[in-house]
Amino acid sequence: MSTQQPSVVRASALPANWPQLAMNAAVVCLWLGLFRQAFAYLAVVFVREDFRTNQILLLGILALIALKLRRDGIWLRFDAAPHLHLPALMLMALGLAGYLVAERVLDVNILAACLFGLASYGLLGLWIAPHTWRAGLPAALLLIGALPFGDFVDVFIGYPMRIATAAVVRDGLAAGGIASMGVETILVFENGISQVDLPCSGVKSLWTGALFLLAATWIEGRRLGVRWLVAALAFAAVLFIANTARVAALVVSGEVLGLRLLAEMLHVPLGVLAFIIACAAGIGLLRLAPLVAQPDEPAIRREVRAARWLVPGLIAGLLALNWLGVPGRDAPAASAVASSPLALPNELQIQPAPLKPGELTWLFEDGAERVERVRFNWRSYTGSLLLVTSTHWRAHHKPERCLENGGLRVQSEATYLVAGQAPVRVLSLADEAGAMKLSAAYWFQSATRVTDDYTARLWAALSPQPERWLMVSVLFDEAIDPRGADAEALYLALQSAAQSHLRGGQGVAQKSG
Repeated sequence: MSTQQPSVVRASALPANWPQLAMNAAVVCLWLGLFRQAFAYLAVVFVREDFRTNQILLLGILALIALKLRRDGIWLRFDAAPHLHLPALMLMALGLAGYLVAERVLDVNILAACLFGLASYGLLGLWIAPHTWRAGLPAALLLIGALPFGDFVDVFIGYPMRIATAAVVRDGLAAGGIASMGVETILVFENGISQVDLPCSGVKSLWTGALFLLAATWIEGRRLGVRWLVAALAFAAVLFIANTARVAALVVSGEVLGLRLLAEMLHVPLGVLAFIIACAAGIGLLRLAPLVAQPDEPAIRREVRAARWLVPGLIAGLLALNWLGVPGRDAPAASAVASSPLALPNELQIQPAPLKPGELTWLFEDGAERVERVRFNWRSYTGSLLLVTSTHWRAHHKPERCLENGGLRVQSEATYLVAGQAPVRVLSLADEAGAMKLSAAYWFQSATRVTDDYTARLWAALSPQPERWLMVSVLFDEAIDPRGADAEALYLALQSAAQSHLRGGQGVAQKSG
């Protein structure tokens, strides 16, 4: 192997090496072809309105990266031969292997997109000088972190974090002599006091804090390593403590003292204040991590040595993987047990209102066993009712998403305990012009549990023997009191019918979740 100019050089680059450029282009084309399934999801991220925050973040980070590269006079040599950089090669291989496993076994699009980003940065490291690659790793992680991890993080981190927060607050109140408040009461109160939109909830502050820490790491030129990991874990602990203190303050002011208006007023300011204090502590903790060393020119030349065999090896490997094809996911098998329709209450007058063929195809491809949509008349109410039965979590979704895609916007939402035990999520809606006001309600139900928390529904799918669940979504034709007597009677009637159906006709008491 011979000594070669670094792959990242100043603007005075040598004339292009066209044969090498053609081989590098072949690697890029085969690489993108291998990850083509991830692009369908990324395309959705860049066009859907509910991902607007992520789109702004992604474009902003890309612009900052471009400005920094231009300011430093750094250009990528597309005609250079790659060099053997073991950390980058390992990241590429692990990311690629993880992506193939995720596509074959799991069913999480955001995970596949994340692994695509990590593997691609590893591949890029074969052409970038190692010290530049190490310095740019926080920026790459920041770009990946700007993807819409919201639902994913909420399921696997946010849900247990909310439970832990409520448990800590409960134990703290018990230590102060207030022992009658349970975890469910705290969760319902904290979720229902106001719609959480700013980074003031536990999971939002954790995600936003991670982006903040990565951005600060990149700007300050800190090196990722053991010390940085210790600082990051300490920062996460500070965020958790700050959020727990916020929830405790809200519960004490709103539930214990009965000052619910004060709790509503404090909800967002407390969250923002706690987040700012935590970020200030994070900047101090970040100083534990050392700066990225900047080698001199001779050292750069020594660490960058061309390995011309890498490109033929990459082309051969990627050709083989593209020829074999990325293994597809197994479609969930439909069950005949759930093929019978739900016996709706006799008082509920219904007319069929089937979904469009494309919508049905989407639901059945995601594992739905039965999908029913009807128009209904119930006492003084009219509206539409959607029922989706499945054992597979992908067949269910947050009804807010469908409502938003239909041109409706959620004005407010809260959890309502039907008969004091079965939670239902109630929504106030309006069209984009604000001229039409509607109400909606939804919940998820199994044979043993009722919950309005989509996260709890997803966690139930992790069981070795997942239960059959029913998603119930009610959209009223007008703005109503979703907690009124007629509305509660409708919820109870539907929950009773669903429970009998899921239990095979056995009448049992409902259990909230």
